[in-house]
Amino acid sequence: MSHDAPRRRLSSSQIASAAAIAAVGKPVVAALCGTIRWTVEGLRYYDAIQASGRQPVMAFWHGRIVHATWFFRRRGIVVMISENFDGEWIGRLIEKFGYRTARGSTSRGGARALARMRRLAKDGAPTGFAVDGPRGPARSVQPGAVWLASLTGNPLLPFHSEADRFWTARSWDGTQVPKPFARAAMVVGEPIEVPRSAGPDVIERKRLELERSLQDLSKCARRIVGRAV
Repeated sequence: MSHDAPRRRLSSSQIASAAAIAAVGKPVVAALCGTIRWTVEGLRYYDAIQASGRQPVMAFWHGRIVHATWFFRRRGIVVMISENFDGEWIGRLIEKFGYRTARGSTSRGGARALARMRRLAKDGAPTGFAVDGPRGPARSVQPGAVWLASLTGNPLLPFHSEADRFWTARSWDGTQVPKPFARAAMVVGEPIEVPRSAGPDVIERKRLELERSLQDLSKCARRIVGRAV
């Protein structure tokens, strides 16, 4: 990843701090997530999309970024990352697990990031969005993933993960960090097709469909690990 854009906005100390967080974070995430006992449902949808010659536009809640980073590692997925300090260290961290990044968000640089993701998707890369990021509101889908699906003809692929034991970060998204040897469910939903060059009304309808799907997947994952819905 080129770090030129964030470097224009971050201080040298922030960049150094982000690099340090990513360096420490990789072995921590690997140590914690490497002990997870997974129950997986619906991964066949991911495989079926790729077998059809397309790639998924993956969609998940920001608060499950730890689960997602580990479970889908080393697949070359391109993820939209915001242009701020949190985005800098998150971007550096996930790249250590085999992801690529496109810098931008709903508040800044989104068009540029979508253009990069569209280009890489056409070259055969899967893409991914924390669809309520970068600042929320939590569990409210932003339209970026739906727009990209419309631009590329690739289907949306929602997924959700829950652990039975975890720490919760004091952040707007309540990021869930699985505890050692936790049981976790990864539930992948049915793909959502978005017509090419869809207009605003269709984009909004598909955005709501994606939001409902993620809510249903959340309930399903919680049931699997024995947590109250």
